[in-house]
Amino acid sequence: MQLKKAKKQCDLIHLFRGKVIAMKKYLLDTSICSYLMANNSQVKARIASLKITDILFTCTIVRGEILFGIERLPKGRRRNNLEIEARNLFAILPCEAIPEQAGNHYARLKRNAEKQGTPLDENDLWIAATAIELDAILVTADSDFQRIIKLGLRLEDWTK
Repeated sequence: MQLKKAKKQCDLIHLFRGKVIAMKKYLLDTSICSYLMANNSQVKARIASLKITDILFTCTIVRGEILFGIERLPKGRRRNNLEIEARNLFAILPCEAIPEQAGNHYARLKRNAEKQGTPLDENDLWIAATAIELDAILVTADSDFQRIIKLGLRLEDWTK
């Protein structure tokens, strides 16, 4: 399921039985996926409170970060448990590819961060660019993303 960029900045709008229903898209970043894998009650409660019309997903960069983190662990019970948690999470959470136009946002975000003297991690830039291009709210517990809110990134922290 490829998500199309919404014409309206805030939400997608659908008609359902004659009513206008707002639909929000949420891109879960690495920190939130980690919280989900740890069965964090706050994050799970926030997901449970979403409207049926809301869309929840992650992206290939986040998937790669999670799997890389697991790959770095020594073989053993902890790694096996995390592999199972990751497999279960990615079995139910859609994973979107990085859209071509996210490259335009990436370039703008990276240049702006350089000008401010506060460069961001490359993967964080791509995750932010993807959220902007897909008109999604980035759900994260990572405060580094606060530096680029003024550039069109919308954030929520479901751990607080």
